[in-house]
Amino acid sequence: MTTFRPKYVTFDCYGTLTNFQMAEAARDLYGEQLDEPRMAEFIRNFAAYRLDEVLGDWKPYAEVVHNSIERTCKRNGIKFHEEAARMVYERVPTWGPHADVPAGLAKVAKEIPLVILSNAMNSQIMSNVEKLGAPFHAVYTAEQAQAYKPRLQAFEYLFDMLGCGPEDVVHCSSSFRYDHMSAHDIGIKNKVWVNRGHEPANPYYGYVEIKDISGLPGVFGL
Repeated sequence: MTTFRPKYVTFDCYGTLTNFQMAEAARDLYGEQLDEPRMAEFIRNFAAYRLDEVLGDWKPYAEVVHNSIERTCKRNGIKFHEEAARMVYERVPTWGPHADVPAGLAKVAKEIPLVILSNAMNSQIMSNVEKLGAPFHAVYTAEQAQAYKPRLQAFEYLFDMLGCGPEDVVHCSSSFRYDHMSAHDIGIKNKVWVNRGHEPANPYYGYVEIKDISGLPGVFGL
């Protein structure tokens, strides 16, 4: 892949570029009510329900957060408060990038157009993107696509908007379940996995592994 220069490098945003802090938000809200083993279980459940909530028809991300927290509270025997879900949702646009992101992105952006495909709302995402420190050719959201990743409809929207196909992009993400499994299924052969420790390696899906975005320029020989 070092010799392959795609038309676009496409990215997941939250978790891959932006420091996704849902676990920290959960700790702030419920840490005083749970000991550490139960808190860890709460965080695992919260992540699982967020994924489950995005697999059906599109709905606003505020509902995704609300429903997933409510279901997690029920599973863990904690009283749910609607204002807690709203508080978590309103934190999202305040999150900034992982420290390694701005320099690596800026170097790639000089040679290849950068594109984001994010499970985001239009009203939130640009606040996060503006903090990434590099210019983006386009930013596409689940709200625009009317589908969240890992649904293939989100990737189909990406291709329609860019006027290209899976053979024309390199997709970069830290998640197999949200991104690389679907990228594989829709025919994206060139993938970069940013190993941020979110998920275990899964070589079946075919990718170049980097530890963070500082390694991305090297993927393209930059």
